[in-house]
Amino acid sequence: MAVGYRDYYEILGVPRDASQEEIRAAHRRLARKYHPDVNKEPGAEERFKEISEAYEVLRDPEKRARYDRLGPNWRSGQDVTGSPGFEGFERGGFEGFGRGGFEGVDFDFGGLDDFSDFFRSVFGGRGRRGDRGFGAGFSTRGRDREAVLELSIEEAARGGRRRISLGGGGEVEVEIPPGVRDGQRIRLAGEGGAGIGGGPSGDLFLRVRLRPDKRFRIEGDRVYTDLLVTPWEAALGAKVEVPTPTGTAQVVVPPGSSSGRRLRLRGEGLGGGDLYAVVQIRVPRTLTHEERALFEQLAEVSDFNPRRSRRRTRA
Repeated sequence: MAVGYRDYYEILGVPRDASQEEIRAAHRRLARKYHPDVNKEPGAEERFKEISEAYEVLRDPEKRARYDRLGPNWRSGQDVTGSPGFEGFERGGFEGFGRGGFEGVDFDFGGLDDFSDFFRSVFGGRGRRGDRGFGAGFSTRGRDREAVLELSIEEAARGGRRRISLGGGGEVEVEIPPGVRDGQRIRLAGEGGAGIGGGPSGDLFLRVRLRPDKRFRIEGDRVYTDLLVTPWEAALGAKVEVPTPTGTAQVVVPPGSSSGRRLRLRGEGLGGGDLYAVVQIRVPRTLTHEERALFEQLAEVSDFNPRRSRRRTRA
């Protein structure tokens, strides 16, 4: 059976002398782009399988060296089953890979049918799809999966256990570490795709997404919240209650605080980070007669003017 050569370097878009880091980076970029859970365009799944197959060969030094021995005439679509270095595959066996065969190899894609005929003829025997001889004693790890875990800021701050539903009607209990941040991943070992040939299941990764909360602004492990105070609290100082991701706390507003002043509460953010209460001075929209009289009296006796750089000195 003549099998045309597949240019794995071209599939990943890397030169033939690419480093392992360049190959890994190319695979990560292309896999994210064409993953069938993300890209629903026609042909995306086949492209993803090509990328996964190319990476499976080029990431392994032995497979890559064996593959590179195909020689310079790869564009002619020659039959590679008799090429130098591939004699062990003429009989459909696994000679040349040692006694361990493929055991323990971590594949990023589904079952045996996801391999191309070229890959199967060179790296997995010449048997047809479904051949009993192909893959005898062969086991692969299941595919890793990823899902989104949406949490409130309170849930992220406190952590704890939570039950979530999985595809197919199953459920699993998740241990949420206290202080988990937006974008972090929680790994559930063995909850991904099923393995093949007795291989272990893949893992499920839950990517944390924090629900928006109008009370808080999150920057890493820091949390910011607006602290609304009255003009007299800002001028005279006060002890004010402020919301935190785990409840409430008391903060001291120093006398003479202006809007924008940040008051730090150590350890009240996420994961041991700090919370910053940002002073925002608010005035009443309407005044009683007594309040208006007091403000008018203040305006008469005070020479404070925030538009001047220095306050006048009284005689």
